Amino acid sequence: MSAELNDANFNEFISSGLVLVDFWAPWCGPCRMQLPILDQIAAQLPAVKIGQVNVDANGELAARFGVNTIPYLVVFKDGKKAADFVGLRQAQTLIDALAPLG
Repeated sequence: MSAELNDANFNEFISSGLVLVDFWAPWCGPCRMQLPILDQIAAQLPAVKIGQVNVDANGELAARFGVNTIPYLVVFKDGKKAADFVGLRQAQTLIDALAPLG
């Protein structure tokens, strides 16, 4: 299960641990395809926190990270950006990126 992130809770959510943030929009087909993949990652890597930013509702956050293509996935380690991915990504690709950081 992922957390809905916005301007009010984003910084606190990413501040500690390993976090995967999905920048998405409800109208985006590939974004909807990414959702079950994120659930799969959550099941396989329970220590990883997963959050989602709706770019339509949180344009300032999207602009802060230069999001111009979605889905856009960002990995944070203790509040610092560690990796990012543009476009739909399969679970194993994300797990391979997250595992060494944990």
